[in-house]
Amino acid sequence: MKRVVYLPVLILLFAGCPKSVMENSTYPPVPGSIAPWGSNARGECNVSMPNEGYTAFSAGVSASFGIRADGSIEAWGWNVHGACDIPEPNTGFIEVSASDNVLGLKEDGSIVAWGASTGTHMVPAPNTGFIAISTGGHHNMGLKQDGSIVAWGRNSSGQCIVPEPNSGFVAIAAGLLHSMGLRDDGSIEAWGWNMYGQCDVPTPNSGFVAIACGSSHSLAIRDDGSIAAWGKNEEHQCDVPSLNGGYIDVTGGYEFSVGLKADGTIVAWGLDETGFGYLTGIPESDSNFIAVDAGHVHCLALRGL
Repeated sequence: MKRVVYLPVLILLFAGCPKSVMENSTYPPVPGSIAPWGSNARGECNVSMPNEGYTAFSAGVSASFGIRADGSIEAWGWNVHGACDIPEPNTGFIEVSASDNVLGLKEDGSIVAWGASTGTHMVPAPNTGFIAISTGGHHNMGLKQDGSIVAWGRNSSGQCIVPEPNSGFVAIAAGLLHSMGLRDDGSIEAWGWNMYGQCDVPTPNSGFVAIACGSSHSLAIRDDGSIAAWGKNEEHQCDVPSLNGGYIDVTGGYEFSVGLKADGTIVAWGLDETGFGYLTGIPESDSNFIAVDAGHVHCLALRGL
């Protein structure tokens, strides 16, 4: 559900570069392989072969997606609502984000939508100038090059009503029924459903460099490499383990969280229901890991060369 942004490469974003590359602060991205773990009930961990040459990726509810160096998207897992049927032409993609619905960001700044609908397929006009995307439960978000956010789809909890001023944003993240935006001053805006306090950003609301949403909890990385987590915590998905530092990426799943450290260590906490293994089946540390993403009950990590 999430994607993240790191401040050292925000200039790349405003130059129109895809946000999928910022984890290793390089552009163009270095192709790599995808390491999956967790539930494989729908084949969501059966990475399309050859497992190499991937530059971006996303873990959906029961399907997974990877972008190859040639700009095409590979999809594997459950094809409910046509989630794995990539629209033609399957070229020119630089970013993908998936939940039940799927978004693909093209190199020309346009967005392609497919999968489950609930109004999420209707990208607001003008469909140009986008530099980042994020899919929520039944709503979508797009970040424009001018720093404004466009949100559309189900708006039952106000998750598509972007706070004013709608400018100066450098990152976006969508949860089940809430949304977040990271501003260029390091502060976070959060809006939508707030039953569990997932929109109550911890103080001080400053110094943040990355954001992510779980289903009903929120996560952010501070400039000191520590993770702040808030919102629903019944399964301890907001209780970041000790030695809270050195993180370069974070993601939220259904009721669990995953963080990636600079040394390649992946840390996970929260619910591991019925032994799906998204907490216990974590890949061994690898200094080449550059990003992680969580679906509903499975996870993916991108391993660079």
